[in-house]
Amino acid sequence: MINRFRLIGIMGVIGILVACQQPGTPKSQYDTSTSVKMDSATFAGKVDGKDVHLYELKNKNGVQAYFTNFGARIVGLWVPDKDGNLCDVVLGFTKAADYHNPKEPYFGTIVGPFGNRIAKGTFKLDGQTYNLPINNGVNTLHGGFKGVHFANWSVKSSDESSITFAYTLADKAEGFPGNIAMEVTYTLNDQNELMISYQAQSDKKTVINLTNHAYFNLNGEGSGTILDHQMQIFADRFTPVDSTLIPTGELKQVQGSAFDFTSVKTIGQDINADDQQLTYGKGYDHNFVLSKQTEGEWYKAAHVVGDKSGIVMDILTQEPGIQFYSGNFMNELVQLKNGTKDSFRTGFCLEPQHFPDSPNQPSFPSTELNPGQVYQTKSLYRFSVK
Repeated sequence: MINRFRLIGIMGVIGILVACQQPGTPKSQYDTSTSVKMDSATFAGKVDGKDVHLYELKNKNGVQAYFTNFGARIVGLWVPDKDGNLCDVVLGFTKAADYHNPKEPYFGTIVGPFGNRIAKGTFKLDGQTYNLPINNGVNTLHGGFKGVHFANWSVKSSDESSITFAYTLADKAEGFPGNIAMEVTYTLNDQNELMISYQAQSDKKTVINLTNHAYFNLNGEGSGTILDHQMQIFADRFTPVDSTLIPTGELKQVQGSAFDFTSVKTIGQDINADDQQLTYGKGYDHNFVLSKQTEGEWYKAAHVVGDKSGIVMDILTQEPGIQFYSGNFMNELVQLKNGTKDSFRTGFCLEPQHFPDSPNQPSFPSTELNPGQVYQTKSLYRFSVK
């Protein structure tokens, strides 16, 4: 088989070129970055006393995806641009230890057991109140201070085209009830599609909402602003928020507002509009309610085009919503793989998921998981060129 899986370092040094370039070919005209190399000595290390490694999947088209067991993260994702050059379209670091940093904004990680916000760090199940760590203003974000993003996951299985990470969050860890056993499988196929499959079970009633928090720049990591990317979100409603970014419970029509991405437009077209919701989020940081446009078992979620690279990313999901975050809190706090800083709005997130604060919003789709049930969902990221 042409696809392959391997632990980086077992077979020696592996070279990873940052931004959009193939070995031995000239850089694309929009690329101003330099190339770097990553090997086991550079990336691998110990976090909380446990080994952290780098793993690779590659398909017959040369698409390369890199992962680490720390947070079950996507570390790099190389796809061809309009000129045939490989372009790393996700933000991240060259060293495992750099991900263990409170300033690190969830680059490429799995967030859970409840991705997004829970109001005031509390919710009830069957009349019992559960209190969670407050780590985002007055709320809980992405499972608390450690959640699963600062956890060392194990590699449960792997083959040439996929890898499965597993982690069990202990009962009452971060305040969540139940021993929650989670698995995340990344699969790369020869159609240049990366699928993320999620599974979870618990021995107590709990809440679950897993997603991946990759930051994308389809012109290549460190290539500048994402505001000129063209985007379409297949949603005619979104969930407005209060000043702490907790949904009000309303499902509001996007038509005629800055949140209308039903037709393709640039991310930056309306980002500075006079809109209270944009003021609250300092830009886009909102959940969109996906419309009933299906492709087989999938909801069409989003379509994004890199304005310089021509790289197209289509996201399909089984989830009812997708959180769009336009990189509003990026503030040059960390250094990325190619040596640039995480500057303001140089990355964006599109996170398929259930709605924020669902445990406290009875009208939202339920995120409850009972003992004996199996939580399963998947999302697909399809890459092509325009």
